[in-house]
Amino acid sequence: MNRYGFALIVEGPDLQESRHLDALHEMGCSDASVGRSAGVQYLDFDREAETFAEAVFEAMAAVEAAVPGAQVVRLEPDDLVTAAEIAARTNRTRESIRLLVSARRGPGGFPAPATHLRSRNRMWRWAAVARWFEEALGETVPGAGLEEARFVAACNAALELRAQQGGLRVAERRRLQGLVS
Repeated sequence: MNRYGFALIVEGPDLQESRHLDALHEMGCSDASVGRSAGVQYLDFDREAETFAEAVFEAMAAVEAAVPGAQVVRLEPDDLVTAAEIAARTNRTRESIRLLVSARRGPGGFPAPATHLRSRNRMWRWAAVARWFEEALGETVPGAGLEEARFVAACNAALELRAQQGGLRVAERRRLQGLVS
């Protein structure tokens, strides 16, 4: 068994109410601490499982089963990262990342930003950045590796689709499901 750290962002009832804390504990979430930051509630897990995905799926199922109306909406650490977050996750300086992004250092070909293309606050997909570090530099990023980064990106995409599909027409939902089949 391996130990994995992650957070689930949860919407719905206040998880800090004692009855919900008790229900979470009874459903096997004694390995999580419940918190709130900037109005967003989360459960911070330190879970043992065979794989990262197994740990996340078990935790999501337990949370949603324990508290009626609770819905997991995001898995952290998020896939979207700033240059500063890339620096922190790779144990490099911000200047080192800036030089890699601008191709003034390294082999070039750093992944294109995923959002805010014309802004100073660009964001990249962590899965693409982790893959680039492995393939272009031969470096495995510390902590969550490429496999976990890909899972986080896919999981968050699925959670976002789940959250948005209620507002879509049936034909739109079917076509979106066809994209991932």
